[in-house]
Amino acid sequence: MSLNKVMLIGNLGQKPELRQTNSNLAVTRLSVATTENRKGPDGTWGKHTEWHNVTVFGKQAENCVQFLDKGRQVYVEGRLQTRKWQDKDGNDRRTTEVVASDVRFLSNRGDGASNSSSSYNSGGYNKSSGGGFGGGNDSFDDGGSSDIPF
Repeated sequence: MSLNKVMLIGNLGQKPELRQTNSNLAVTRLSVATTENRKGPDGTWGKHTEWHNVTVFGKQAENCVQFLDKGRQVYVEGRLQTRKWQDKDGNDRRTTEVVASDVRFLSNRGDGASNSSSSYNSGGYNKSSGGGFGGGNDSFDDGGSSDIPF
């Protein structure tokens, strides 16, 4: 038995941009920041922020681009995936990201209204075909970006 599940609540670091796979499936990447308080070696408390790359497909991606902006709080549920790609110099690189199966829009940054969520999880994720996205073998067109996979 195994489990690959991720759940995040955090804030967007930038406004999402819509892209298309080679087969015209909508895709966007979210940069989600989660912050926690940690006790340092000297006993003082400080904040630690972790950044998470999240990939969203289909109608969910379109809705994220339409309704989300930098600083907006989101709930993301999905799975971890590591993919291999080559940078502009031909070096093999690996990126681990969250592939979202559900994205819920929470409060605006600093709003504090945590019960005002909207869910746009229709489309994109295809549970009937084994949890894939539009066939699962779409390659992502990064628009010619060289060493950054997005």
